Amino acid sequence: MNDDSLQEQQPIIIKKKKGGHGHHGGAWKVAYADFVTSMMAFFLVMWLLSQADNVKESVAGYFQDPQGFKQGGNMTVLPGKGKSILDLTSRNSLTEEQRRRMREKQARKELMEAGAEIMKKLRSNPSFDRLRNQIEVQMTAEGLRIQLLESAGESFFERGSSEIRPTAQKLLAIVAEEVGKLDNPVIIEGHTDSYRYSKSSDYSNWELSVDRCNSARKWLSTHGLNDAQIVEIRGYADNEPKIKADPTDPRNRRIAIIVANQYSGMNYLDKNILIPEEELEEDVVEDSTAIGAADIPADKLPEGVASGG
Repeated sequence: MNDDSLQEQQPIIIKKKKGGHGHHGGAWKVAYADFVTSMMAFFLVMWLLSQADNVKESVAGYFQDPQGFKQGGNMTVLPGKGKSILDLTSRNSLTEEQRRRMREKQARKELMEAGAEIMKKLRSNPSFDRLRNQIEVQMTAEGLRIQLLESAGESFFERGSSEIRPTAQKLLAIVAEEVGKLDNPVIIEGHTDSYRYSKSSDYSNWELSVDRCNSARKWLSTHGLNDAQIVEIRGYADNEPKIKADPTDPRNRRIAIIVANQYSGMNYLDKNILIPEEELEEDVVEDSTAIGAADIPADKLPEGVASGG
């Protein structure tokens, strides 16, 4: 046989590969990308909901005015990871109300720290244990309110007079020293019980409440309080009794020193509204320091703070 005939007789082998499903396109990639994007958005929302109010407000400020944040360079809400958007002072980064609320919380923190220090100093006074139930420190919508309440057995003023007794002088001096370290405006209130003077007298509970305010103002301003801090005195006579069920109760006779929160959004009608305990607890979490409660119950306060309630 010649070579040509041998080549013609060689068998032809065909190899077939099994398996495989062919090409189905990239539609699954689009679906997967949508899923991943949705999960990212979900976890971003969950993270944002767990953040403090100032972080939420800052993020909201970015979406309201992204350009204002871009002017600040590389921004972040994570501490220690660059320049924080929380420190950005761009005029357009936050609304006026958002800025006011952030300042209000910071001012409240400082007032609560001052209240803690005042109670610590008052505790060092030898007469404190005897007067514990006659001293109140409260956080109100207006600011930090420090009240000295009289009792049947202990008065801070001579009866029917604006003359301050020695016990009250010592307590007011402690308050003046601590409040004088702040820049906050101060308001002094005077309240009486409902016992009336003689009808023939030209002197009433109105004059008495105002005169007691003025006596307290003079004593405070000569013992550490900057006279320019005092912006108002209020004499209420017996129109705002603390013990409403008994207007003649001696605890209705009291002096209140209010260290105002100048960033509060309150109005006149809000002045006796106490800050809810849960709101103060939120401030504790955010600021890591606070007096502890609206009415400052002793069992909820950090060391060095007490309540007269």
